[in-house]
Amino acid sequence: MSFFKKVFNKEQPQRKLTSANELKAGDIIVLTDSFALPENLRNQQFHIKAVNTYEFEYDKQTEWALESNSNIELFLSLDVDDKTYLKFSLKINHSDVESLFNLDSFAQVFDEPGDAFLEKQQDTNLTNGWTSEQYQQNVFAKVGYFHRKDHRSENISVYQGQDAGEQFELYQLLDQDQARGIDVEVWQDGDTDVFLTFYRPLTDIVDMFPGS
Repeated sequence: MSFFKKVFNKEQPQRKLTSANELKAGDIIVLTDSFALPENLRNQQFHIKAVNTYEFEYDKQTEWALESNSNIELFLSLDVDDKTYLKFSLKINHSDVESLFNLDSFAQVFDEPGDAFLEKQQDTNLTNGWTSEQYQQNVFAKVGYFHRKDHRSENISVYQGQDAGEQFELYQLLDQDQARGIDVEVWQDGDTDVFLTFYRPLTDIVDMFPGS
């Protein structure tokens, strides 16, 4: 075999993951076994099945769709402020919302001026460990666009049209400690998605493995 064949047949060096914002589809994360986490996160291993982008007026946020042995719909993003936190988002059903909150009170989330206050009624099996007793609204009808693309490696169109993303309105509530919250996404066709959110330190990811 010639020298050139030897050079080009060398295996590519494996990616090394040093921070969560380097994660790509196919990678794997392992979470801490801390009892501060809900049971369906604690000591769990998740495969990243897709990377999406939330685009707002002044920033773009990466979202990693997580997959495990359970059937829960779980997502990870990074909440960047003075410090950076992991933001886990658990998609819940209408029956979960109905159990958690009085629906008349929950409907106030969509009323101006956007200062709804919610008190929890009762958890379901899915929401155990994810919720707080009270929530105060802090975001009302914030317009965004959802892209099934990774903006870090793919171009996102700034023009209206096929690549402009799916438009939605975001409504958000947080608990007193800003450690747990609720995100509500209302799409142009009227569909509404509700997520329970959980903010944790970056160190809750105890290991990361690059995909093959």
